Amino acid sequence: MISLYRPAAPLLLLSFTAQAQTTPRPDTTRAVALPEATVTGYGQQLPLRRTAAAVGTLAARDFERFPQNALTQAVNTLPGVRLEERASGSYRLSVRGSTLRSPFGVRNTKVYYQGIPFTEASGSTPLNLLDPALLGGLEVVKGPAASVYGSGTGGAVLLSGRRPAPGTSAAQVGFTAGSFGLRRYVASVETGSATGYLRATYARQSLDGYRQQSALRRDVLALDGEWQTTKKQTVGLHALYSDINYQLPGGLTRAQFQADPRQARPGTATAPGTVQQRTYYASRTALLGATHEARFTDRFSLRTTVYLSGSRINTPYLIDFERNTLLGGGGRTVASYRTALAGCTLRLQAGAEAQTGFESSRNYQNRAGQPGALRYDDEIRTLTGFAFAQADYELPAGLLLTAGASYNRLRYRISRLSDAATNPAGYELERNFRPEVSPRVALLREFGPGLTVYGSLSTGFSPPTEEEIRPSDGSINRALQAERGRSYEVGLRGMVLRERLRYDVALYDQRQRQTITTRTTDLGTQLFTNAGNTRQRGVEVALSGWLWQGEATSFQPQAASTEGNVSPTGLRTFVSYAYNHYRFGNYETGGQDFSGNRLTGTAPHTLTAGLDLAAPLGFYLSPTVNHQSRIYINDANTEAAPGYWTFGTRGGWRRSFGSFTADVFGGGENLTDRRYSLGNDLNAFGGRYFQPAPARNWYAGIQAGWKW
Repeated sequence: MISLYRPAAPLLLLSFTAQAQTTPRPDTTRAVALPEATVTGYGQQLPLRRTAAAVGTLAARDFERFPQNALTQAVNTLPGVRLEERASGSYRLSVRGSTLRSPFGVRNTKVYYQGIPFTEASGSTPLNLLDPALLGGLEVVKGPAASVYGSGTGGAVLLSGRRPAPGTSAAQVGFTAGSFGLRRYVASVETGSATGYLRATYARQSLDGYRQQSALRRDVLALDGEWQTTKKQTVGLHALYSDINYQLPGGLTRAQFQADPRQARPGTATAPGTVQQRTYYASRTALLGATHEARFTDRFSLRTTVYLSGSRINTPYLIDFERNTLLGGGGRTVASYRTALAGCTLRLQAGAEAQTGFESSRNYQNRAGQPGALRYDDEIRTLTGFAFAQADYELPAGLLLTAGASYNRLRYRISRLSDAATNPAGYELERNFRPEVSPRVALLREFGPGLTVYGSLSTGFSPPTEEEIRPSDGSINRALQAERGRSYEVGLRGMVLRERLRYDVALYDQRQRQTITTRTTDLGTQLFTNAGNTRQRGVEVALSGWLWQGEATSFQPQAASTEGNVSPTGLRTFVSYAYNHYRFGNYETGGQDFSGNRLTGTAPHTLTAGLDLAAPLGFYLSPTVNHQSRIYINDANTEAAPGYWTFGTRGGWRRSFGSFTADVFGGGENLTDRRYSLGNDLNAFGGRYFQPAPARNWYAGIQAGWKW
């Protein structure tokens, strides 16, 4: 379940061979090659061995080997990728060190959901709107990906939904209960044919929370469909509605963390506590997207996506109460053409993406979770877009040459309609970031199934998000500049030990200018500044394979959307490791020189390893161990969060009885009861760095499905 060649679940890797041979018993005396995934990558839709980039992948069953109450456990099995949960439902994503500028949310990384731009025009991504039950696949393209995906030096995340196998119809229901008041309900119905599919999913989750002031409630409803209307046209429709409300417990000092990690941030002489102020985040969001693909010839096709979105968000902080209404829309179109040049295949892509956003943001005094007097009233209009082109040339001797570039624009227009304290007449500010051209070139050589080697040079830029230009204290940051990065990368991947073990290794050197860093005021406001330059060098390693393989046994997968209906017995293992050597370059601020310090918020070493045991009669067990080394949590490197090891496991029994499937499961997380902080507040005022993670916790549940 790491960034290797996996089209489906860890325990379903041999489904295609069993389907193709229904009468003979499987030959367990010889190794059966693991099937190879096709990845989107930079839009090429190529096998991973022919993709000249570091790409991590997850399938539906990779999410299902964990409790599914959060995305963190599954995503953190990918080397170089860290998903943190500062509070229940409050995600922060880091791809190769992009945590530095993300006190909350997902920034510096472009996210697409079902091919729809999920990152807002303002640069933020509401990843907490999604439920793991919706996801059938995830790809992480690591490093600057601006040549195809626009702004973001961290990379791109491509999320796909679950889809039923052709010729099947099914319904599933599930229930999970666990520690700290966890209750989770999931229901879905789907149908698939040779020309399309339709799937509806509803997921509801509630949690009392490990800490004070950390309860969560989330309802998600999704409808996805795709139909081939003619032999040359396909249309798709995707709708998502999410209603989420979670409390914000706040950061603790080291002493508070050690004394009682379950407490919320207490009040001080200058600021009230989070319980007193009833701090929370509440959002209702709707997203509607449509896709159309026209295949004019076998060589030429055009795919277009358009979408509309709307959100209503209320967020009481320690002092302020923000009430925001957001409207967004945009689209993406890509033309693809394939031809021959000098006897070799040449694939060409060209396209454009545009997004616009309007936000009405009102800031009030926070009076115990209710809006008080109006402080200011802003309207923010955002317009961003880029055009790109890419060529992939298949050369002799297994060589593949890729070259591409994009041209990017961004504009903010902030209208302050009122400022009750200083400027009741208001004003208007416009920030136009200068156009950016971001090229990428890569070369790959395949030496058979055992070894593929590639190298790439990519560039990218990441402009400030709206929250960074206009933080919650109402100030306007006129000086903040866009980050710019350049990455040099080499990698190798392949198969060894009779194609039973897959490996994937990447080495990179990424250099950024105008790196954005953050600090927190005594009232909890996040402020941002450019920190000179950084150099981020690292190594990522992923291994996956079978330790032992037995006979295939027939049973229906937990989710009918997962392709295949046969799984082998056996024992499979995976290991992912990342080493990061990240340093500030020339960085001076406030009379202090931080040059040469370790990059704030990034662990030098991360490790995840696991086993997937599938026993006869449908029993299974999936233990996982995680390690993160010590992290510096301020730019001065004078404070650090200690490293930790955690252990978790899930086991159960899954069987089919005709058209009925049952999966009874249970497990636990942090079974060693390690006290640690997941999602530290960086450069926090007063030493309030720590956001304690849950102690030892348990869960159990059942999922049932019917096919017809």
